[in-house]
Amino acid sequence: MSRYKKLSHVIYYHVYHIVWVPKYRYRVLTGRIKDFVDENIRMLCEWKRIEILEMNIQIDHVHMVVSIAPRISVSQAMGILKGKTAIKIFKSFPGLKKKPYWGNHFWARGYCSSTVGLDEEQIRKYVKYQEEQEKLYDGQQLGFEF
Repeated sequence: MSRYKKLSHVIYYHVYHIVWVPKYRYRVLTGRIKDFVDENIRMLCEWKRIEILEMNIQIDHVHMVVSIAPRISVSQAMGILKGKTAIKIFKSFPGLKKKPYWGNHFWARGYCSSTVGLDEEQIRKYVKYQEEQEKLYDGQQLGFEF
């Protein structure tokens, strides 16, 4: 099966690795908030026909490998994902909004995006298994010999 997707007037292969963080990189993406963010991102991606190839929500960031059709830009997709989830988070978890540092912004400004080329499998594995790797190295100092 071909990697390429087809719309009425275009054949494309647009796969992006995207990462974004909560404001001040606060470690709040846990428990019910993490589940809520996961559910809402999946719903919004389905609505906008963005295919999630891999997604991993860590305590302080969201990692995604997605296929986005050329009719929507990466910046439009991120505006929708970050904007809609922030509004819903503050409505569903009003306690978060009480902290003065949030203002009306749940997510930090900007995001990291890169196109995925020949190393797609390697990037997908990284996103999928990142949590296990972080647990493996958490708290350990890596020693290098020169």
